[in-house]
Amino acid sequence: MHIGLIAVDEVDEEILEAVKRGLEREIPGATCHILPMNMRAPRRGYNPYRRQHRSEVFLEQLKTLRDKIGVDRLLGVTNLDLYAPGLNFIFGEAAPWWGVAIISTHRLKPEFYGEGENRSLFLERCVKEAVHEIGHTLGLRHCPNPSCVMHFSNTIWDTDRKRESFCENCLKKLGYYGKIR
Repeated sequence: MHIGLIAVDEVDEEILEAVKRGLEREIPGATCHILPMNMRAPRRGYNPYRRQHRSEVFLEQLKTLRDKIGVDRLLGVTNLDLYAPGLNFIFGEAAPWWGVAIISTHRLKPEFYGEGENRSLFLERCVKEAVHEIGHTLGLRHCPNPSCVMHFSNTIWDTDRKRESFCENCLKKLGYYGKIR
């Protein structure tokens, strides 16, 4: 499986490299490529009252790019604050039917919560969210196991509690259990 990674606006190369390594480690048989171009954030997705961007507009744009690029999955990575209807914010969202997903690093930074800078923790959170969203593109739903990467993160503490990897049940659903680890 070929997964393309694309920066939306400006994203630190270190983040993209960490996500690439994490996806290749956690998704058996995956090869990730950081695309040599950036995607511009769609203007029509910005809500000036919320000062956030609506995620589904990004997913639509990613679908168009995925069709042109020809990868199996396409993951956008942005520093912009995202939301979806009915939610205050989201760490990421996937459109499994299109094979695309987006993650936001905005609320993954410890500094967002008044904590000191912790680059290692920040990159770990980025990897967890990337694996989670690509998991959705592979057909997985949220998992009840709080340590599984597919567990729903309602808060950053939910993200911190879970691992970067799939639980045994999710691996079975993907058809990988017993073939790896």
